[in-house]
Amino acid sequence: MSPSDGTRPAPSASATGAAGNSFPPPASSRPAVLLEFGDAEHVLRVEPWGADSVRVRSARGRVRDDLPGALTAPPAAVAAEVDAGPDGSRILTVGRLRVELSPRGHLRFARTQDGTELLRESVGHFAWPGARQFTPAGEGAHRLEQRFAAHDGEQFFGLGQHSHGRLDHKHLVVDLVQRNGEVTIPFTLSSRGYGLLWNLPAVGRVELAADQTRWVADAADQIDYWITTAPTPGGIMSNYADATGHAPLLPERYLGLWQSRLRYRTQEELLDVAREYRRRGLPLSVIAVDYFHWPHLGDWCFDAADWPDPAGMVAELESMGVRPLVSVWPSVSVLSENYAHMRDERLLLRTEQGQPFQHVFPDSQVDHKSLPVVFYDPTDERARDYIWSRVKRNYYDLGFRLWWLDACEPEMYPEQFGNLRYAAGPGPAVANVYPREHVRGFHERMRAEGEDVPVSLVRSAWAGSQAYGAALWSGDIPATFEALAVQVRAGLSAGLSGIPWWTTDIGGFHGGDPDDPDYQELLIRWFQFAVFCPLLRMHGHREPRDAHAAGRNGGPNEMWSYGPEAYRILTRQLRLRQDLRPYLHRQMASAADRGAPVIRPLFFDFPDDPAAWTVEDQFLCGPDLLVSPVTWLGDRRRPVYLPAGADWVDPATGTVHAGDRTVTADAPLERIPVFLRHGSTLDVKFPG
Repeated sequence: MSPSDGTRPAPSASATGAAGNSFPPPASSRPAVLLEFGDAEHVLRVEPWGADSVRVRSARGRVRDDLPGALTAPPAAVAAEVDAGPDGSRILTVGRLRVELSPRGHLRFARTQDGTELLRESVGHFAWPGARQFTPAGEGAHRLEQRFAAHDGEQFFGLGQHSHGRLDHKHLVVDLVQRNGEVTIPFTLSSRGYGLLWNLPAVGRVELAADQTRWVADAADQIDYWITTAPTPGGIMSNYADATGHAPLLPERYLGLWQSRLRYRTQEELLDVAREYRRRGLPLSVIAVDYFHWPHLGDWCFDAADWPDPAGMVAELESMGVRPLVSVWPSVSVLSENYAHMRDERLLLRTEQGQPFQHVFPDSQVDHKSLPVVFYDPTDERARDYIWSRVKRNYYDLGFRLWWLDACEPEMYPEQFGNLRYAAGPGPAVANVYPREHVRGFHERMRAEGEDVPVSLVRSAWAGSQAYGAALWSGDIPATFEALAVQVRAGLSAGLSGIPWWTTDIGGFHGGDPDDPDYQELLIRWFQFAVFCPLLRMHGHREPRDAHAAGRNGGPNEMWSYGPEAYRILTRQLRLRQDLRPYLHRQMASAADRGAPVIRPLFFDFPDDPAAWTVEDQFLCGPDLLVSPVTWLGDRRRPVYLPAGADWVDPATGTVHAGDRTVTADAPLERIPVFLRHGSTLDVKFPG
């Protein structure tokens, strides 16, 4: 039972790090000032955790410091003080954030300057449950619930990347679980002026209802969240980056075109494509070696029959200024040369009962047969070391430096988190951290090899993944205009979840006929959107597709694959991307320094404009470019909202428009509406 039930005599509340306190953290991390509360069943600790920020933990018994989470080590001391409030309450002030602890253990968060409420706990019932609920879930873990009051008009942004097509998550239930295309990052930025990180990698959900907000973990050891405030969304994102890790500065060489398709079957086929890009004078940054280049899943090496000289291939590509991207999966087939060793050394995810497998997948050398596979355990450093030993010998030592960490949710059918055991703990308590620990393993070992900025293309992420060079793409999505519209919201949400390096499969993944005029239009519109995204990436499983269970081969997906009109438009858009690279690199620097998303909603730079908080189908690329994608077949005009606080220039006509208005902009097939902030020094020639 929660002690915050409103019926018991008030237990003691304290506000010191004084000797004799019942719940001291380890001395190495103990803050100078904190709030504490407890009774026979429940303890609560609130401590400063960075500028204008606090960490809140609550548990049965004692608060632990050794559990997986996203927060970095305790920050340097920040100015904080505790005062007595009315009616026996205690007040912790950390810069702009004021935390009030009532005698019954309820928390309220407010702005220091004027006392405006940001967030407060709410009880489920006057008797039980309280704001914090702990229900035994076996083996000492609990099903956890944390309740907060709902506020009319509040909007919630971030929370990873989702396919529901909404930017504002209010009135939604969002699952906290990693799936293909559904990326769980439990951080939300509120329109009320705060950011909240649910610092638990547990499977669960967040309910952003009209009557309450409720965070739920199916099984975990303690409630743990972090809250911050700042005058602007940019300030909140900066505090979040400080707390969970800053993204590195993306090397400029990766800001050009990434070319991929499902799939290049041989070394010579891939090289022929790169040579054709060079012959046509089309700049190319990256080309991808997709899956099934291996003998068996989990071998982490090339099949010599199709890839006889990988080192020679890398050398030729580098001579053209192109870097190869190689697909590395976390799954191990029973046929892999590594399976028996990894099983015996307990480097794989374990099951509590039943067969020790989590998925089935086709094998390269067994046609149309799906075989059992198991995932390695990236929460075990020994397993990360073993994977890298194979990757280094079979890829890195041949010249590969760019990793495609596909299927890193990991993707498993059926979901069986309750049956899994990780080195870090039970599946329900830690499963969501998998993709972060996976990319962390590559990042740390690449750094040990002397690489300054390791980059990995990932299909999933968790809080803090940005610090390990994670470039997130939006997964296996449909090839439809509806999916394109969803991608706009998905990319903005990812940026507001702390992931500045984001991309999508141009044209969608599943299907798309290069000879279909309607699909050609979709591909053009998608490319025009992607030109302004952090990464520009051609990928997809095009028609004609084979009948293999996982799709071993698909149709062409190069810029010249979609007919002469599309090629003409795409090449002009690629030149625009080349012109934008210096500007985009400056935005990458801002992302690294301050946690600012490269693409962001209008309200990020114009928080004082109420209308900017409601626009979901436009975005800012950096502070100076207002981009309005076209997401409907046949549309040649669209409304564009120009936010208040700046004047805007239409580069197609030279017309200057005042902000705080909606204009109807032309959108011929050759371009989408883009407006420049008046006074910007950006010198780019936009297609007319």
